[in-house]
Amino acid sequence: MVESNVTLDSQTILSILTATTTLEVEDSQGNTHTVTLLQNELVAECVIIGDATTCNCSAGYTWSNDVCYNFNCCAATTCKANVSTMTPLCVPIVNVQINGSVILSSGLWDSTKTVQLQNALQGLNGFKYLNIIEREGIAEFEAGVTVICSTSRLQGIVTSLETSLAAVVRLNTLGMVTIMAPNTTVCYQSSPEFRCTFQEATDSAGWNMSTTNERFELNTGSVVQLDNSCATPIYQSCIGLTLNKVKGSWAGTYECGFTTGSVRHTARANLTVALLPDVITMTTSPLTGDCSNMQPKDSVSILVNTVIPQTTESYEVWWSYRDVRQSNLYNTSYIDTLVYTFTAELSCQETMDAQYVNITFKNMKGQERSARMDIPVIYASTSFCDDDVIEGDLWPKTPAGATVINRTCTDATTGYKSGTCNGPDWQPIFLYCVDKQLNAVLNQAAEFLQGLGATQETAVSIFQKLENSSASPSSNNIADISASINILNLMASASNNIVLQDNLLPSLINSASNLLNNSWETVNNSVLYKMSSTYLQSVENLVKNIMVSNSTGVNSTYLELKFCSSGDCNMSVFDIGVNLNKTNGTLKALAVKNLTDKLKNIYSPMSPTTLLLSATLSNTNDSSLEIKLDFPKEQLDNTTPFCVFWNTTDGNWSNTGCIVNGSDANHTRCECNHLTPFSVLMSKGEIPGYTGILDIITNVGLGLSVCSLLIFLIIESLVWSAVVKTNLSHFRHTAMVNIAMFLLLANCSFLASTSPKILSDNSCLLFTICKHLFYLAMFCWMLCMSVMLVHQLIFVFSPLRKRVFMFLSSIIGYVCPILIVGCSYVYCKYTNVPYYKRETCWLVFERLLVGSMHAFLLPVGTIVLTNIFCMIVVMVTLVKSSVPEGGKADDKDTAKSILKVLVLLTPVFGITWVLGFFQLMMDPHSAAFTVVCFSFTILNSFQGLLILVTGCFAEQKVREELFKLIMAKSKGQSGSMKNLTSTTYTKDK
Repeated sequence: MVESNVTLDSQTILSILTATTTLEVEDSQGNTHTVTLLQNELVAECVIIGDATTCNCSAGYTWSNDVCYNFNCCAATTCKANVSTMTPLCVPIVNVQINGSVILSSGLWDSTKTVQLQNALQGLNGFKYLNIIEREGIAEFEAGVTVICSTSRLQGIVTSLETSLAAVVRLNTLGMVTIMAPNTTVCYQSSPEFRCTFQEATDSAGWNMSTTNERFELNTGSVVQLDNSCATPIYQSCIGLTLNKVKGSWAGTYECGFTTGSVRHTARANLTVALLPDVITMTTSPLTGDCSNMQPKDSVSILVNTVIPQTTESYEVWWSYRDVRQSNLYNTSYIDTLVYTFTAELSCQETMDAQYVNITFKNMKGQERSARMDIPVIYASTSFCDDDVIEGDLWPKTPAGATVINRTCTDATTGYKSGTCNGPDWQPIFLYCVDKQLNAVLNQAAEFLQGLGATQETAVSIFQKLENSSASPSSNNIADISASINILNLMASASNNIVLQDNLLPSLINSASNLLNNSWETVNNSVLYKMSSTYLQSVENLVKNIMVSNSTGVNSTYLELKFCSSGDCNMSVFDIGVNLNKTNGTLKALAVKNLTDKLKNIYSPMSPTTLLLSATLSNTNDSSLEIKLDFPKEQLDNTTPFCVFWNTTDGNWSNTGCIVNGSDANHTRCECNHLTPFSVLMSKGEIPGYTGILDIITNVGLGLSVCSLLIFLIIESLVWSAVVKTNLSHFRHTAMVNIAMFLLLANCSFLASTSPKILSDNSCLLFTICKHLFYLAMFCWMLCMSVMLVHQLIFVFSPLRKRVFMFLSSIIGYVCPILIVGCSYVYCKYTNVPYYKRETCWLVFERLLVGSMHAFLLPVGTIVLTNIFCMIVVMVTLVKSSVPEGGKADDKDTAKSILKVLVLLTPVFGITWVLGFFQLMMDPHSAAFTVVCFSFTILNSFQGLLILVTGCFAEQKVREELFKLIMAKSKGQSGSMKNLTSTTYTKDK
């Protein structure tokens, strides 16, 4: 500002300033600074002659608000007032658009009200125009001004109009807020940034995004990140927006807004994204290539269709097979989609690698996105499944191990069906055809998590739609259940960013309850465990994050939710008594029915009760908590309760921090020092307090048994030809070697699978099969030895021939275990029944006569009872029979030795396993139960050591022969050893 009357020569001053590039200026503290002049222009000019003043604003400028409202110089005309000392005198002209609405509380709009509205708005500085649209009791208007208005003046107009018109008035300005946004098309999956600033302080700020047909409010989510901390002393209101990895759906108009009272100031910017297909769907016809009747040099033709959403982007598209780029595509445009079609010639030359085709899309920014389609090929040497009609769909001839995708869902559903060929039979068809309306809700929940339209009203709408869908009878399919659980999971994740209110609780609880009314049994255990764990964690997180103000709780068929805000909480939820002493915060107690049987359980054979309770405490930092829960005891005779909580990190039950503090016929009292989902496991045979000790005994015993069995087999190989001189001794030692060998393999398999968590699914299955097979083979050879002994003692004059014994024992000891294990595995696989437990790498026991465990228990129980019977027969025969006077003294001595060994081995091979059956029938509360558990564990873990003692060191012939070998070795009598061996072989021949 150039002061005093020198402005009469303004052009001279401007020429001086133009020639001057730098100035030395002094600030208020007396410091000197060098200032560089970049631009100068004439903003206003005042001519003062005596007492007369004439001021004008230059082109592109108009009077400031202070000049207008204090001196009534508002129009773009000469001001006669002495305003030369005003700062600022003139301001740059801006185009500000004011949109508003007036909603009358009663009556109709008339010309009088129009005049009142015009008078109020025409008083604004820089007023240009006013357009009014009248309809009954509402007037919508648009006004234009050339000066930035203060919010206080606009709010004053609103207050005056609301009083005079008895109406509700809202104003929205455009042009007063400064917006910084990308000015070019951004790349696909880039992270563009926006920032809006406003000079005044405001009450709130936010962002919206609009497309052609929709408008969304933006909140913090997985894509949207809001920044409210960018304000400065000059711009007192600021809000930033960052979009993480944008896709084509995020292109549109972005609007920021600052609100004070009834006035909202906005700015807009368009975002254009270089597109790439978000979804690429590929199908083939036929679904597989058949080269079974062709030569390796031949090829098969496969028609490939690729569908992408309709787009305005002009893609460069090509496809490739075996890295050879092809451009011969045919494309068709529809209303919603683009379809690209090409024909691939697949080679019939057999290869272990999968045959596939790629299709690639390239956008204007040079970015690419590809999709791959694997095409199963049947070669002449491969096994396959014949084409078949399954559940109304034709599944083509498919090679073993391959999976084909069929996208022929009904008109009301969307998704796919997949069929896997095991060769020569098809696995059960996996159906993932989701109801279209439910799929739309799933997409809406995904947008909500991203931050698009993430408002309370949208959340209420999502849960209401989910409630209606889950209550429909047609929703009882695994695809809809899985989609519904995904919706809960998405909303639970979003609730960490968006504050949700309690008016959505009824729809949430009812929809979650409806899901538990449906059957989840059509999926395998791994999918079931993942679904149930996700369901529990999602519902718990939603309940925890929802703000509670007016709700007192919600009760449904399978879920009940109650709250407690007082210091001492005592409540009952689904008959579960809850007691918690707290200093502050709100306790949220959620009881769930019919879920525990779907959750993974490593505490086998313990089974969970049907009730689960989730307790969360909001608005508190109290870490020293103790919660007491009284679970109603289900009527299970002779059971021991075990208090557990669901560990979300491990995805399993845990008892850390929980104890049983009292149990009677009606209730079980659990006390825990943390808040997580709780339940009670009921056991018949588990001793929670001694589990660690029993594990140590088992591992130590098995390790010692493995060493003992190796020593036993080495000794048998050394003394075999010396001790096996009769058929009876041959039979016995053959059975003992097989028993020791299979027990050694079984124990090694058991030790290798003691940590199931670190094993893969295939390894866990392999160890389960090995343990099942080797233990059964051991028992079968034990049966051969018992039956052989009974036959030799009863039919003294009809001895068993070696060829007959070896044939029968081979059938029983080798073939029978393989048949039992193979049949049980095949039965489980083709009836979709779990063969093994992933948590234990062992067979599954569900209840009496249900579960793959019975393929082990029934044969073992039969053999044990047979062994007991044989032992009794042997004992009775020996008591009643007299010793023959004639020869065969060696046979008699051998028989007596076998009897002695049998008496020692029978508890190891037979009677000890009866202890395991006793556990199922005993009262877990009794002291005898603990004794039986420890006895069973010790005797069976050290079984290999007992075999070494009784089979080698307790048998005189083996002991003597072993002593001879040791003595010969120690004296270095190699020649005598050779003679001994030669003589033995000669005698055996």
